Amino acid sequence: MRIATFSHGSQTLYGAITDKGAIALSPHFRQWPSLREVIEAGALYDLCLAAGEHPVTHPKGTFDYAPPIPNPEKIICVGVNFPDRNAEYRDGSAQPAHMSLFPRFPRSFTGHDRPLIRPPESHMLDYEGELAVVIGRGGRRIRAQDAYDHIAALTICNEGTIRDWVRHAKFNVTQGKNWDNSGAMGPWLVPFTAPAQIDAARITTRVNGEVRQDDAVANMLFPVRQQIAYISTFTTLVPGDIIVTGTPTGAGARLDPPQFLAPGDVVEIEITGIGTLRNTVEDEA
Repeated sequence: MRIATFSHGSQTLYGAITDKGAIALSPHFRQWPSLREVIEAGALYDLCLAAGEHPVTHPKGTFDYAPPIPNPEKIICVGVNFPDRNAEYRDGSAQPAHMSLFPRFPRSFTGHDRPLIRPPESHMLDYEGELAVVIGRGGRRIRAQDAYDHIAALTICNEGTIRDWVRHAKFNVTQGKNWDNSGAMGPWLVPFTAPAQIDAARITTRVNGEVRQDDAVANMLFPVRQQIAYISTFTTLVPGDIIVTGTPTGAGARLDPPQFLAPGDVVEIEITGIGTLRNTVEDEA
């Protein structure tokens, strides 16, 4: 089942996505204003059941996708999390003892089939295809062996980056990672029900049809279980929090010569069992 947040005119709704369009379910669950509250209530399964009882309300082409979780308390991203990504830095460093982390703000993401925005301050807009996990059951100091019990759903992230702005300071990349609408999340949530949804997944990124990134989630330096355990050591995870788990080698900045995104480009990120997140690129008006 695919559960999404979408808009129609001035309305923001959530519901199930079918091959024919969207089934708006939020009017039937007014106690939960958004998917964040649905997840907090542990009610994604209720939406899946309800989807079978209602017809399509919004045919394909009559609605716009939004990032699935509106205003999550935290979006935490894991950097340099594949062996080949570590090698791309060409600094001779071994695998780090601890994972690199940085925050992203909700405003930095747009939805599926919406344009990524290249700002006038820099044309070094890059793509990064990643698996994103949505926390369903919060906790602090979660054990790695229990981590999957805290996941509600999976989605796809294009963790778009303004490359030269990640080098503006010695030890942080936050300013290069948070330009408005520079990344994307979606198209929908897939409820997490089995470890294989993560352990057997593969991330493939295409730019204008050309494969740029292709790797298995199983090759991560710091697996998802370890990410949840480590992050929850220093901060309490709450329902609706999102962990963006790391991108494979092949981002545009690491190609020779570098190939950054330009207006008219189409970026597609496909993850096994979830679907494909698609975005075009436009210059900021």
